[in-house]
Amino acid sequence: MSTIAVLGTLDTKGLEHAYVAELIRQRGHQTLIIDMGTGAPPQITPDIPREVVAATGGVDLAGIVARQDRGEAVAAMAGAGAVLLSKLVAEGRIHGVISLGGGGGTAIGTAAMRALPVGFPKLMVSTLAAGNVAPYVGTKDIVMFPSIVDVSGMNRLSRVLLARAAGAICGMVETSVPEAQDKPLIAASMFGNTTTCVNAAKQILENAGYEVLVFHATGTGGKIMESLVESGIISGVLDITTTEWADELVGGILGAGPTRLDAAGKAGVPAIVTPGCLDMVNFGERATVPVRFAGRTFYQHNPQVTLMRTSPEECAELGRILAEKVNAYRGPVEVLLPLNAISIISAPGQPFYDPQADKALFDSIKQHLKPEVPVIEMDCEINAPEFSAACANALLQMLS
Repeated sequence: MSTIAVLGTLDTKGLEHAYVAELIRQRGHQTLIIDMGTGAPPQITPDIPREVVAATGGVDLAGIVARQDRGEAVAAMAGAGAVLLSKLVAEGRIHGVISLGGGGGTAIGTAAMRALPVGFPKLMVSTLAAGNVAPYVGTKDIVMFPSIVDVSGMNRLSRVLLARAAGAICGMVETSVPEAQDKPLIAASMFGNTTTCVNAAKQILENAGYEVLVFHATGTGGKIMESLVESGIISGVLDITTTEWADELVGGILGAGPTRLDAAGKAGVPAIVTPGCLDMVNFGERATVPVRFAGRTFYQHNPQVTLMRTSPEECAELGRILAEKVNAYRGPVEVLLPLNAISIISAPGQPFYDPQADKALFDSIKQHLKPEVPVIEMDCEINAPEFSAACANALLQMLS
C-alpha cells in the first residue's frame, strides 16, 4: 500500500483536497493531508498542520500571519513545503504527491514538488496549467493538470476533473518502474535538424556499452541536461546541438540561460562540443517575430515555429561565446566543426545556406579557443555519417 501526499492551502481549498483524498483512499492507498494555508483555519483536519510545515522549514508562521503579507506567506510556505516533502520522501513516508491550486497554491505546490527527485510521482491541478508553466515546472517532471474551472467549490465539472486527477496520481504511484540499467550515462543534445547525427552517434555509443540520454535543445531541455550533468551521474557529454545559445544571444524563445555549456566544464567530464544549429533563432508564429527583425531570412518550420537565420555578426559573437565556455572546461574536451552545414537547412541549396555567416562562426571559434583545445574540421554536413562517427569515437577515446 502506498501513501500519497495531498498538499494544499486548506483554508480556502480544503473541501476540494478532501474530495481528492477520499478518491485516492477508495483506490486502496493511504493519504497524508498537509495544510499549507496561512489564512483562516483549515476547512478540514490535516494530518500535518501548517504549524508543523512552517517549523520544519524554519518559518516564523506567527510573524508572517501578523504582517498579513500574502506574497511573503506564499514564498515562506513554498520553501517550507519543499523541506518537508524532501524529508518525507527521504524517510520513505510518501510515494507520490498531488496538489490543487490557483496562483498562490500553484506556486506553493510546485515549489515543494521541484525539490523532489525526477521520477517521483508529482501532479499539480492548476488554473495556470494551460499557460506558460516553465516557471512552475522548472527542470522537474511535474505533471500540470488543467483545472478548467477555478478550484473554488465543487460542481459537476470540477468533480469530474478532480476525479481524473486523483486517478492519474494513483496510476503513477501504482505503475512499477523498470530497474535501471547499470551502464555509464552519456548526455546528448539534439534538435530536429541534428536528429540524424545524434541518432547515429548514439548507436555507436550504445554499442560500446553506454546508455545515452538525449535532450531536446528547447531551452528547458538544455537546462535539464545541465542539471543532470551537475548532479554527477553523467559520464560524458555529446553536446552536438548548442543552438540554445543563438536564442539566448539574439532574443529567441528557446534560450537556456547564460549558464548553458557550463556544467560539463565544472564537472570535468569528457565532452564533445559542436556548433549544431547555431544558424537559427526560434520564434513562435510568424506574427510573433519582433518588428526589429524585419528584412531577415526566415524559414517556417511549422505553423507554430518560425526560424530566423543568424547573421555573420551574430555568428561571430556566438563563436566567441562557445569558445570561451569551452576554454573553462576542466576535463577533456574537443570541438568538431562540420564545415559544409551546421543544420539540415544550412546546407548548399537550403534556405539558411550562408557561407559568410558560417565562416564568421568557425573563424571566431578557432580564434578564441585556447591552443590546447583540439579542433577537428571536417568537410561534410553535420548529419553526415562520418561526422556522427567522428563525434562518437572522439568521446569514446576520451572516456577510455
